[in-house]
Amino acid sequence: MPMYSLQCAAEENCLSSSSSSSHDYSSRVLLRFPQRVKNQGSADFLPSKPRYAWEWHSCHQHFHSMDEFSLYELLDAVTETRVAEGHKASFCLEDTSCDPGRHRRYACTSHTQGLSPGCYDTYNADIDCQWIDITDVSPGKYVLKVTVNPQQQVPESNYNNNVARCDVQYTGSAAHVSGCTTTAH
Repeated sequence: MPMYSLQCAAEENCLSSSSSSSHDYSSRVLLRFPQRVKNQGSADFLPSKPRYAWEWHSCHQHFHSMDEFSLYELLDAVTETRVAEGHKASFCLEDTSCDPGRHRRYACTSHTQGLSPGCYDTYNADIDCQWIDITDVSPGKYVLKVTVNPQQQVPESNYNNNVARCDVQYTGSAAHVSGCTTTAH
């Protein structure tokens, strides 16, 4: 992706911090992936910040109701050492879809954001910051680790289903993902 297309992402610190010269490149290599988060609990999942503290981001034209909704890590498959990372600020925490019998109650607005029990918040792979910047990553075998509510700023009855892990084979020009599972850590 050319840097001129990543202006908003750079503003939101979504580019790699693995290299001190990371902003000197004319383009970046991004590992893009979708994310679908389900509220499996019995209470609403509400932003960690009160509404008056939500931050307006003029570049993307939306409010951020949480600083870090998800943490994305690319780990070395053998050593589990982090080689790259990304994050997703909650910019549109909403009921994208719901299980049968459940109804959408939250939308992405300046007044209400949240995730109802039995509902999903979905982020497509083509939206800004829905990636890990892997510009400085060598081809090899890795683990993609996605953690929702990573700092546990939103109280939950159980955090055991907040991490997903997938095997990644990166060739230098393509990434092949397989074996995704939900784990406790």
